[in-house]
Amino acid sequence: MSVQTINILIISGLGLFGLISLMRFFPDKSTGRNLSKANQYDERDTMFARNNIRHYPDLMETYYTMHPENESTDRQIHQKPEFGEKEQVYHNAYTAPCYEAAFEYLEKSIPLSTGAAAKQKISIDPIKFCKTITDISKFYGAGDVGFLQLKSHHFYSHKGRHAEKWGNKTDQAHKTAVVIIIPMRVKMIKKGPASCVIQESAQKYVEAAKISNILATYIRRFGYRARAHNDANYDTLCVPIAVEAGLGELGRMGILIHRVHGPCVRLAIVTTDLELPDSACPKPLYMEEFCKICKKCADNCPSGSITHDNEPYSRNFRHWSIHQKKCFSYWKTIGSDCGFCISVCPYTKPDTLIHKFVRFYISRNTLNQKIALFMDDLLYGRHRKIAKANPENIFIQT
Repeated sequence: MSVQTINILIISGLGLFGLISLMRFFPDKSTGRNLSKANQYDERDTMFARNNIRHYPDLMETYYTMHPENESTDRQIHQKPEFGEKEQVYHNAYTAPCYEAAFEYLEKSIPLSTGAAAKQKISIDPIKFCKTITDISKFYGAGDVGFLQLKSHHFYSHKGRHAEKWGNKTDQAHKTAVVIIIPMRVKMIKKGPASCVIQESAQKYVEAAKISNILATYIRRFGYRARAHNDANYDTLCVPIAVEAGLGELGRMGILIHRVHGPCVRLAIVTTDLELPDSACPKPLYMEEFCKICKKCADNCPSGSITHDNEPYSRNFRHWSIHQKKCFSYWKTIGSDCGFCISVCPYTKPDTLIHKFVRFYISRNTLNQKIALFMDDLLYGRHRKIAKANPENIFIQT
């Protein structure tokens, strides 16, 4: 066989492989989630709420009467040091007060999330109004924005984060959700589970609160009720709203995998009684299909909180979620919100041209996904070591 013939065969083979790579083929794609019978989630069952009630004996008695199965584990978690205490692995006496100050600021900003609507309603064009909301959100720092008509499973059933309203039913009268996506700095998250992660989370939660509070106030000026939902101040579940608004897909780690920034984001919601159209659904990226084969977050999770199995059923529908007791217990041990699963996720990459291409490549078929996973393991490693201490510079600016 001549060299010319061999070259023709090689070029033809590469061309054929290139064409196959562009074909969309997912024969084992899961059917969509049936949410018609989804049960609402009670905020009192979150680990943040269950950790907070240690300060309120009456609430503890009430909650553990309802859920005696949680009491033993919760009391063990209550005994662990609190965030900012020197016993935690990644404690830094100079920098810990920074994220504590940020969360204190968020607590004090809660009254800004609500307010009275203007007495006179102003007629609006829903399409133009959505565009303006998107423009305002991005002007103030949002990375992406979506809209969704609200359903009952998008709300917590009861409040649980703050003692004064603990056990109250949430306000579920609003019709539309505006979803605000705040990208986090990849370089900060890649330092997880060191305290870079909690500093970055706190900073982005502050940004999310700022944008959502301004946006809610803006909507109220047109005479419509609006409420911002941001850190420690939610009546809504951010992840399912963001997923159903078409901003990404649900990942194995139980959080949003954003269509550009992967899981490296923080979320805020603004709800309003103004009816606005849902976001136009973009082309599917088949991230959930990739999550089925990847399992890198599960392999690397320091607390073993992420399943290697298929999506389980809970609250009457199929969805991934973490083992929150294990996860939160580890957070209190190290003094950071870990983020190791986010840091190792193949979707946590800068939004460069090559990574745009990889996201497109992954969205075409299962063969491409296996090739992309192999290359990610080859270039970045399958397993990452956990740093024993904070890096010298905790605040990475770029």
